Amino acid sequence: MQTELSKKLGVEHAVFGFTPFPAVAAAITRAGGFGVLGAVRYTAPDDLARDLDWMQEHTEGLPYGLDVVMPAKKVEGAGEAEIEAMIPETHRRFVRETLAKHGVPELAGGEASGWRITGWMEQVARNQLDVAFDYPIKLLANALGSPPADVIERAHDRGVPVAALAGSARHARHHAEAGIDVVVAQGYEAGGHTGEIATMVLVPEVVDAVGPLPVLAAGGIGSGEQIAAGLALGAQGVWLGSLWLTTTEAELHSRALTRKLLAAGSGDTVRSRALTGKPARQLRTEWTDAWDDPAGPGTLPMPLQGLLVAEAVSRIQKYEVEPLLGTPVGQIVGKMTAERSVQDTFDELTRGFERAVDRINRIAGRDAR
Repeated sequence: MQTELSKKLGVEHAVFGFTPFPAVAAAITRAGGFGVLGAVRYTAPDDLARDLDWMQEHTEGLPYGLDVVMPAKKVEGAGEAEIEAMIPETHRRFVRETLAKHGVPELAGGEASGWRITGWMEQVARNQLDVAFDYPIKLLANALGSPPADVIERAHDRGVPVAALAGSARHARHHAEAGIDVVVAQGYEAGGHTGEIATMVLVPEVVDAVGPLPVLAAGGIGSGEQIAAGLALGAQGVWLGSLWLTTTEAELHSRALTRKLLAAGSGDTVRSRALTGKPARQLRTEWTDAWDDPAGPGTLPMPLQGLLVAEAVSRIQKYEVEPLLGTPVGQIVGKMTAERSVQDTFDELTRGFERAVDRINRIAGRDAR
């Protein structure tokens, strides 16, 4: 599964694995792919430095990358407290009532919320980069499009290519004009923030729009056959995220959530603004239903929605309130039916890719050997 891009980055397989868990990212890299550590949860720079130190020790000198979140729009000159003050009381009351309806206990006295959305604020991402550029990262990705020009320049000055996610050809062209090196064409099926165009349609459109820039296919990909399809559409690799959530190396906060993921079908997700204020695909729960109900107050724009629900999400996770318990995940969740290691997952991806290539060779009348 090698392409021009994977050879340039020094990886065996053109499989880019996004994950918030260092153990998973390192295992992806060791398996021959390219692990990408999600930085959004690292609001304290020392915590990110600690885990990058760990990555250095567990990637055997092989390449890995970092994914940050830098919104295209920001609230100028406002910190977290000032932004929280913009949240209407009607929305705060709605959160309290929804939690009370399901009997969700309060956090213990003095216990801080373990899930904060401050990582979606630009200054937090800049602090993360101050740490990350002290490490030999081989790719910087931004989950919300092109980062500011000075960030791209800073990465390029260090020889680090920059990737950006795009949900349309128009977005992809904007990234190319901004100086992005790799475009991740993320289709509607993907977990997390997505657009409205399906992967099969989106990938060739983006390839045509930004060529010769390399494109990674993302969204609904969880098998080797789908990797082969992505490459056949012109991508130079695939970007996988959801598939790693049920690996044995993943550090999900509860067994209840793992059970829900393993039991979910491909139709059990929804694009909802409930988590961050932007459309993000996630497990459908009574929490997402409440926010998407027209009778409710509606969601707030980013970053207000994330700040509003931060403590609520922490309480739901801590006490494993299953009707409300969810996570960002793509439609590929229907294929995630058993826990297995990253290496075993990678081996199955490789076998599926070989099956697909053999099949196409037979169709084309060529001996696969």
